[in-house]
Amino acid sequence: MTARDRLLAAVVAVLWGANFLAIHVGLEHYPPLLLAALRFAVLAIPTVLLVPRPRVPLRWLIGYGLGFGTVQFLFLFVAMDVGMPTGLASLVLQASAPFTVLLGAVLLRERMSARQVVGITLAVVGLLAIAVAQAQAAALIPLVLTLIGALGWAFGNLAARLADPPNPLHLTLWMSVVPPLPLLAASLLTEGPVADWAALRGAVTLQGVPGVLSIAYLAILATVLGSGIWTTLMRRYPAGVVAPYSLLVPVVGIALAAAALGERPSAVELVAGVVIVGGVLLGTPRPVSTPVTVDVGESGSTPART
Repeated sequence: MTARDRLLAAVVAVLWGANFLAIHVGLEHYPPLLLAALRFAVLAIPTVLLVPRPRVPLRWLIGYGLGFGTVQFLFLFVAMDVGMPTGLASLVLQASAPFTVLLGAVLLRERMSARQVVGITLAVVGLLAIAVAQAQAAALIPLVLTLIGALGWAFGNLAARLADPPNPLHLTLWMSVVPPLPLLAASLLTEGPVADWAALRGAVTLQGVPGVLSIAYLAILATVLGSGIWTTLMRRYPAGVVAPYSLLVPVVGIALAAAALGERPSAVELVAGVVIVGGVLLGTPRPVSTPVTVDVGESGSTPART
């Protein structure tokens, strides 16, 4: 990768790491399911009006929207609303990576290398350590909810892979059309129209500005800008070159939560976090080497490996 593209990958990690701080702010102004619905509704309306629908099977578009958009953020937002620490949420959500590999092996019959098995095992050990620590702190339910959100992300990853879109950013934007209605329905059923209407009324007041800004950040900076840059890099380089930069997301998330919210993860959580990140990194497929022909003049050509 060029120095410029490395910087862009780091910028995406910062945008996505700060995403969890924006969620924290949003949850102070909106019920969690309403916040998730608004986050996607802001994108869905202009997408339907301005962006061409991607030429992919409808079932995979809906599957991507339900897994990545609906299940992930429904459970993540509820988990953070009932006590999941902001920084820890950014770390535990990385479980989506080993979940994706495991689901690919089970559902798509993809073969796992020994390296991936070791990486997944390390990630699971780290997650179990955090689970034990959270259980002792009586905070196991938020952890489980966050893991379910990570599992939803993994199912969304498989749907996006099977969709194989010619323009991945268009698929990401059209995915946002799926979650608003089920999330809004869930909000009305569980959080109630009174709470939802009160939150919407508060959005037009001066006190509601931080909540509105959090939605704008989640929709525009984290999704459109972050995903746009990431998609460009993924199309320019092998996935194994770009994907490890996502491991900076929990580093940014934990650092921002410590600086802005005063969160201090325990020693067990920090060590387990290092183990999880190491496992995800180890389980990330390496780029496949391809032969390249190098012209050496009149003597012919010599194959070289990139």
